[in-house]
Amino acid sequence: MTDTTALDPEDRKIVTLARSVRARNGVPEGAAVRDETGRTYAAGTVALDSLKLSALQTAVAMAVASGATSLEAAAVVTAAETASPEDRAAVRDLGGPGTPLLLAGPDGTVRETLTAG
Repeated sequence: MTDTTALDPEDRKIVTLARSVRARNGVPEGAAVRDETGRTYAAGTVALDSLKLSALQTAVAMAVASGATSLEAAAVVTAAETASPEDRAAVRDLGGPGTPLLLAGPDGTVRETLTAG
């Protein structure tokens, strides 16, 4: 486990945003990404009959739709033990294989820092 207060302030910000979205919307996961210009995009799980996206896939899609061309970092707040292969692929597609992916529990404690690759 990583002490969240020891994180870089910008990484702590995306973990906090992800946790806030999860709590505010009452969804299983919250996620946030930071693009190459420092802009952040936060999203929750989408579970419609016709569309199902994880929180991280939704945040990456928001970044792409807003014109982002790369990611600096991503964070997901979830009860799951690890990030799904689909989530890692979404981050890798926009950010590249070395993009850090912070995996945090529902309390916001970062359990692991993965790479998208």
